[in-house]
Amino acid sequence: MTVRQDPAPLTRHLRVRDDRGRTVLRFHGEIDLAAADEIAPLLDRATARPGARVVLDLSGITFLDASGLRLLTRARNRVLDEGGELHLVCSHPLTLRVLRITGLARLLPPRATLDEVMGGPGPA
Repeated sequence: MTVRQDPAPLTRHLRVRDDRGRTVLRFHGEIDLAAADEIAPLLDRATARPGARVVLDLSGITFLDASGLRLLTRARNRVLDEGGELHLVCSHPLTLRVLRITGLARLLPPRATLDEVMGGPGPA
């Protein structure tokens, strides 16, 4: 049995991998101003391609402030401006509450799991 592993993190807050034709960005830890500064260039690179298919996976975060919300909004705008698609994975109750209160959940509806976005479990 083969176990799929994420590649080494590009920063302590972000791992990026390709999965079934999509770029999956998995966020980790606290996404605050310092983390956003580390993440922004990598996020910009992943969302710059025309027609990019991107998944922002927040299942590994423990905190998200306004800087993190700006990252999500920036990614959404960049991907949609280039004719791509963007999905958000988030099930943490406090983060979901912040997304709803700010209205971002209407613009970028969160899915509970990565499998829900990807259409089922990936290869073993």
